Amino acid sequence: MTAAEFRRLALSVPDAVEGSHMGHADFRVRGKIFATLGYPDKTQGMVKLNPEQQRAFCQSDPAAFVPVKGAWGENGCTNVRIRAAREDMVQEALAAACANVPKAAAPRKRAR
Repeated sequence: MTAAEFRRLALSVPDAVEGSHMGHADFRVRGKIFATLGYPDKTQGMVKLNPEQQRAFCQSDPAAFVPVKGAWGENGCTNVRIRAAREDMVQEALAAACANVPKAAAPRKRAR
């Protein structure tokens, strides 16, 4: 897989948009980041999974999926080694990360 393919898959998520965060590309739904590309280097992406999902992906393909170092990784953020990753697994991880983004809260009614 290539970085361009990772980007294409991330943008194929319904309502996904690309932005930039701290010098690298990010992908958002409802204004929240669910994946990034190019951090910590150009060979990797990142998906924001929950810890249970992270364990499953890392166990199923440890050459492609590895926890991010530190507290972010403990909370489920997972690096994707792009060249080692299979497209179907990345697509599945991106869908899971997108599903983890909270739905927008219902608008509050104004008090009268």
